[in-house]
Amino acid sequence: MYQSHFGLRESPFNITPNPAFFYAGNDRGDILDAMLYAVSHGEGIIKVTGEVGAGKTMLCRMLESRMPSHIDVIYLVNPNLDPLEVQHAIAAELGLQTHGLRADEVQRSLQAELIARHSAGRQVVLLVEEAQAMPLDTLEAIRLLTNLETARSKLLQIVLFGQPELDQNLDLSSMRQLKERITHSFHVPPLPTALTGDFLAHRLRAAGHDGGAIFSPAAARLIADASEGIVRRINILADKALLAAFAADAEVVEASHARQAIAESPFGRRSRMAGRWRGGLHFRPVVLGGLLLLLIGGICWAILAATRNL
Repeated sequence: MYQSHFGLRESPFNITPNPAFFYAGNDRGDILDAMLYAVSHGEGIIKVTGEVGAGKTMLCRMLESRMPSHIDVIYLVNPNLDPLEVQHAIAAELGLQTHGLRADEVQRSLQAELIARHSAGRQVVLLVEEAQAMPLDTLEAIRLLTNLETARSKLLQIVLFGQPELDQNLDLSSMRQLKERITHSFHVPPLPTALTGDFLAHRLRAAGHDGGAIFSPAAARLIADASEGIVRRINILADKALLAAFAADAEVVEASHARQAIAESPFGRRSRMAGRWRGGLHFRPVVLGGLLLLLIGGICWAILAATRNL
């Protein structure tokens, strides 16, 4: 609705991960470069964690798009698989027919395919999303796949993407062997307030904007605070704020438009309630102190009255 109004060729704040809108600031570019290096050198299992909406899937898509041409990328997007199902799923990604095969037969088929690709100069990388939701025995089954190797290199490279709960799972004693296979760990941080305006401008430029700033500094700060630096929330709020500005026939998104967007977003309301609660805590000592003085005064008055009656 607002694209022509702001000189855009497409919506700048869709939440679907699109590599064309990748923002390299706040360590994201460095994380991507480090992942590419680790994958290219076949260095064990790689782990990437971050809060919901922090940008892990975008990094996953960027990693795939930047892979060298000799690397074959396969995906595992369904975490709710048992150990046998996960082997079948990986085999299916490699184009293998495994219907009716036993677990050991599936594994032999996988190994034969990986050896054949290795002999042809190919490298296979498995990208696992939502790894924190995987049953522990399924994670262990994935770990066992790293035992498939030649004398010089692994036949399968694995990258785990998950929420912080993944680290909790890996801290369990039963997961010690998997944890020790992880050679690189990365955390996708929230976007700091100081970079929110730059992030918004970057997305707008990627969508075709070539003019001045569309979001005022005040609007960007409000969006930063309400989103708590989670990029998916920033995108949702920015889209709503653009729509509010368009409805008001404004050329710039002002603080009032950002407030409208925040008021219509559930996480915006949670943020405001949290702020009120934190603010309330500052007044609690004063209130409690006043009540305590009243209580002490009441006790003294009662003692004085009792003394006079005697």
